[in-house]
Amino acid sequence: MRKLISSSITIGLLFFTVSCRSGSTNQVEITLSGWQSNPNEGKLLDKVIREFEAKNPTIKVKREVINSQYMDVIRTRLIGEVAPDVFYLEAFEAPTLIKYGVLEPLNSYIKPDFKLNDFEPSLLNAFKQNGNVYGIPKDFSTLALFYNSTALKNAGITQPPKTWDELRKAAKKLTIEKNGKVEQYGMGVVPELPRQTFMIKAFGGKLVDRNNYASFASPNGLEGLQLVIDQYRRDRTAAQASDVGANSNSESFGQGRVAMTLDGAWAIPYLKETFPNLKFQTAEVPKINDRQGTMLYTVAYVMNWQSKQKEASWKLIQFLTNESGMKTWANQGVALPSRRSVLAGMKYDRNPIYSPFVSGAKYGTIWQAGETLPTIMTSFNNQFVSALLGQQPLPDAMKRAQETANREIYLSN
Repeated sequence: MRKLISSSITIGLLFFTVSCRSGSTNQVEITLSGWQSNPNEGKLLDKVIREFEAKNPTIKVKREVINSQYMDVIRTRLIGEVAPDVFYLEAFEAPTLIKYGVLEPLNSYIKPDFKLNDFEPSLLNAFKQNGNVYGIPKDFSTLALFYNSTALKNAGITQPPKTWDELRKAAKKLTIEKNGKVEQYGMGVVPELPRQTFMIKAFGGKLVDRNNYASFASPNGLEGLQLVIDQYRRDRTAAQASDVGANSNSESFGQGRVAMTLDGAWAIPYLKETFPNLKFQTAEVPKINDRQGTMLYTVAYVMNWQSKQKEASWKLIQFLTNESGMKTWANQGVALPSRRSVLAGMKYDRNPIYSPFVSGAKYGTIWQAGETLPTIMTSFNNQFVSALLGQQPLPDAMKRAQETANREIYLSN
């Protein structure tokens, strides 16, 4: 087993597993691991798996569920040589697993009829290195501006903001205070690096340098981040979920505690199901410094390098990511299909609620920055929230975060 560096990342996710072993009737069993946002996601996956098994009667797919610490479980199983044959992998985590050689290169399995060029290039590139394809992206989402239609109408705002200056002005109008207590904030904010990287880039800042050391504390990087701090501390028109007693950014928006927020397509089914009376729309993230920006998240199916049933594992990956399998999966609307033909065929680009997410794929920043990103993210998150709460100035916080991350990166090399 090749050495794998372990990091501690907790993600409240569900887990499916698929392990391959031979049976007495020449049937093999493979394992698929992944998470799910809600029960409907699991039902759709089960449907596609049943269709796969019907067309491949010699292959049995086994599925397990684990409630949390998805990547910690995957890493532990990879180290123990008992990892699943096929599993979900976020672009964020891909560089580390590729570096340590625990993923099977898929080039030799991919045939022309699979139509690899049908995938959005930026999504596929997130799982490529040195010409090798290590994962097939199953779906993606960007961030878009969610806004409460009723709240905007009541505030006399006729259209969603298109620039950050407009957003800041709108947030002031949308912040409602009664008897010294804010009943509704104009904007919801998530002070974490996955939501702030495009803010760092808005004025020409960079998350990492050529050697994958943190470089977000530059003057250009700070200029974008300061916009978030100012709205929260100076304007007092933005709130974290914890400020309003909510468990998540999506919940605070659904409850009407914030009138606007940036969120992913995964929030749409949740909001519709949990808050059926909420009237909301989406728009592209407002321009900052006359630049269009957003984050781009994607997840791929990857194959364990140690799988003993690689042909069967590839058949499963191929079935799940061909046009038919992807179309079935994408019906839920938690994320968007990564095949351009399926995306167009399902007319997501013409659906007003989803089209801003589709547009964002053209200019979004992939949530990925080399194998040092987990270290950088932890350090950034700890210090950025401190600046948000006014415990230290933003430049000091980001300098401290950058120095701490780079010291850890240096010591690990």
